[in-house]
Amino acid sequence: MAQVKVAVLRAPGTNCDVETRAAFEQAGAQADAVHLTELMAGTTRLDDYQILALPGGFTYGDDVAAGRLAANELKYRLRDQVAAFVRADKLVIGICNGFQILVKAGLLPGGQPDAPQTVTLTWNDSGRFEDRWVHLKPEFNVCIWTQGFEEAIELPVAHGEGKFVPRDASVLEQLVGFGQIVFHYCDAEEREAGYPWNPNGSVGNIAGICDPTGRIFGLMPHPERHVAAVQHPRWTRGGAKADGDGLQMFRNGVRWVERRG
Repeated sequence: MAQVKVAVLRAPGTNCDVETRAAFEQAGAQADAVHLTELMAGTTRLDDYQILALPGGFTYGDDVAAGRLAANELKYRLRDQVAAFVRADKLVIGICNGFQILVKAGLLPGGQPDAPQTVTLTWNDSGRFEDRWVHLKPEFNVCIWTQGFEEAIELPVAHGEGKFVPRDASVLEQLVGFGQIVFHYCDAEEREAGYPWNPNGSVGNIAGICDPTGRIFGLMPHPERHVAAVQHPRWTRGGAKADGDGLQMFRNGVRWVERRG
């Protein structure tokens, strides 16, 4: 088949789009920077792509709340394009600010672009921006992006509003029951633990979730910042793998599209 095409969405304040494009290109895809205004003007169409990536940053300065204004653009000005993209069984990944956008647009956890919001990402319990490496334990889940992950991995976080909070206990139970919880924060022995292992106070130590189909995935840690051994803080001391832990996520997404033809 033709090379997999990825739309890496940009808006004022996005600052991780270059790294995200590079990660997808390392995984074998063609990754294009696509500005929100291009989609709204119709000069670029989402249906030309098989994967939509929402990278990290501070879209619109995180005014009102992190990711809220960009989420409203998706939900109200790009509703038809986004809905058609999801209906076509294509893939979506939201990283950090991208995760915040997905939950506030209603795309996570239910997978519907006009769904009411049932989870959020809010201010860290520490009351400050957290910039550190974390351990992530994969759970039994349906996520296409993380198939094959069995051991804990390490990725960096960099956020001020990363605390995952479900609306109520029933929402959390549904996430567990449908295998939508993808990663938990954990300590070096893969045990769930509090701060600083859980950098933001997320309920249930939840670091990432997916929709019921496993095609739409959001996480606060940055996989695009760990796609090579030299990006790991202990790479000179033998503490890094040959490939960065994040690279396999991008490979999984690209290979899934390729297998579908």
